[in-house]
Amino acid sequence: MQTIDFIDFQRIDFRIGTIIRVEKFDKARKPAYKLWVDLGELGIKKSSAQITDLYTSDMLLGKQVICVCNFAPKQIADFMSEVLVTGFDDGNRQIILATSDKLVPNGAKLH
Repeated sequence: MQTIDFIDFQRIDFRIGTIIRVEKFDKARKPAYKLWVDLGELGIKKSSAQITDLYTSDMLLGKQVICVCNFAPKQIADFMSEVLVTGFDDGNRQIILATSDKLVPNGAKLH
């Protein structure tokens, strides 16, 4: 594994936000949701997430998730994904969302 300096880590803008809207993303090549995430001072940002195996829309609404907020936006079909919602592979190629074990303010930075 390649090591990085702490400065490299600080360049990644990890923040937590609350999912406030979820739609099935029918035009995506792989099953996905369109998510709208409230990131506090950064506003509401959109993300496409391939997490349909383990999550329903109802499970996602109100869930806090950790996002990378400083990647360039990415066009996915007819949807512009503005942030990357992070998660972990469960060993079966299904993603478990990265979150906090306690409620924190939307937009809080990861340290």
